[in-house]
Amino acid sequence: MAALVQQQPLLLKYHNGDLLKGPITVNLIWYGKFTPVQRSVIVDFLQSLSSPKALVPSVSSWWKTTEKYKGGGSSTLVVGKQILDQNYSLGKSLKNSQIIYLASKGGHLRGSINVVLTAKDVAVNGFCMNRCGSHGSTPGPTRFAYAWVGNAETQCPGYCSWPFHQPVYGPQTPPLVTPNGDVGVEGMIINLATVLAGTVTNPFNSGYFQGPAMAPLEAVTACTGVFGSGAYPGYAGNVLTDKTTGASYNAHGVNGRKFLVPAMWDPKTSQCVPLV
Repeated sequence: MAALVQQQPLLLKYHNGDLLKGPITVNLIWYGKFTPVQRSVIVDFLQSLSSPKALVPSVSSWWKTTEKYKGGGSSTLVVGKQILDQNYSLGKSLKNSQIIYLASKGGHLRGSINVVLTAKDVAVNGFCMNRCGSHGSTPGPTRFAYAWVGNAETQCPGYCSWPFHQPVYGPQTPPLVTPNGDVGVEGMIINLATVLAGTVTNPFNSGYFQGPAMAPLEAVTACTGVFGSGAYPGYAGNVLTDKTTGASYNAHGVNGRKFLVPAMWDPKTSQCVPLV
C-alpha cells in the first residue's frame, strides 16, 4: 500500500516576509494543572531543539531543517519565563482573544515566542474540532509571536495524540507505545513541534505557506500524519523502537529523552522529509 502513495512535490510559497532567526526565547504560560513530570518532559523537548549533544537522530537535527528556508537562518531556542496559572484565572473555556491575553503575560520582546499550554480539562475554541494548537502574532509596533497547544488526553486523544492513541476515524491500527509515558503530553510534543516550526517559518502570515493566509499549510501541517519513511494515511511510517520499553520514537533529546517529531517540509527538495 505504501508503494501506491507516490509523494508529489509540494510547494510552500515564500511571501517575502520576516522569518524568525537568531536567539529566540520561548516563554511558557502553563494554564491549568500540569504535574512537575509533565512540565519537565515539555521543557526537555524545548531544550532539545537547540542541543547539539543528543544522540543521532536528534531533535536538534530535525529543527535544523528550518535553517533551509530562504529569509531565515539558524535559530537557537532557549526557555525563558515560565508562568503558572494553576487556578484557571479565566475559567475552563477559552476564546482566541483570551489565549492572546494569556500569551501577552510573556512580554512583548522581539525574538521571543510566548507559548500558552492548556491543561486537559480546559476547552479552547476550535480545539478537537479543527485544531490541536495554533500560532499567530499581534498587530502593531509591539507585535509578538505567540502559540498555543492543548492537552487532548481526555477531550480528543484520537485526534490530537495520534499515533499514540487509536485514531478517531480511518484505519484502526494499534496505537504506538509512548516514550515518555503520557499520551496527552506526547500529543502536545507533536503539536508543539508543529506550531513552533510554523511560527519560525511563517511568524507574521507573510513567510512560507500554501493556500489562504488565514488557513495556511505550513512547514509541518503540510506533512500531516508522516513520522517515518513509508507513511500513508493511518500509518505513521517506519520509526525507531526502544528495545526495552517497546516505545516508538524518531528523535533523541536532552536528559536521555526520546521523542516522536513530525516530518517537516524541506524547501531544498520540496518534499516532506521525516527524520528516519
